[in-house]
Amino acid sequence: MGRRGYPPEFKRKVLDLLEAGRSVTDVARDLGISGQSIYTWRRKDRIDRGLVPGLNSVEKEELAAAKRRIAQLEMKLQATLRAMELVRKVVPPKDATRRSR
Repeated sequence: MGRRGYPPEFKRKVLDLLEAGRSVTDVARDLGISGQSIYTWRRKDRIDRGLVPGLNSVEKEELAAAKRRIAQLEMKLQATLRAMELVRKVVPPKDATRRSR
């Protein structure tokens, strides 16, 4: 199983180095990480702090959770519709001329 990203504490230290005046290239080289990762972390941090427009981390997580829930509900709806379709094939419709009580 591979590594799944860097811990938040590490990212925070990298961002602190940038704020202290170090360049992305220097930090990336010294720590052996991708410069693109650092740029991504910096952009995310700026969005979270409200310095640039975009969805912050909390909003992104809420959106992802909502999308997951929608997908679950759509699957349940499809299963229900399919079940109704199968029941209609087996159970004959009630006589339309007869009134219900």
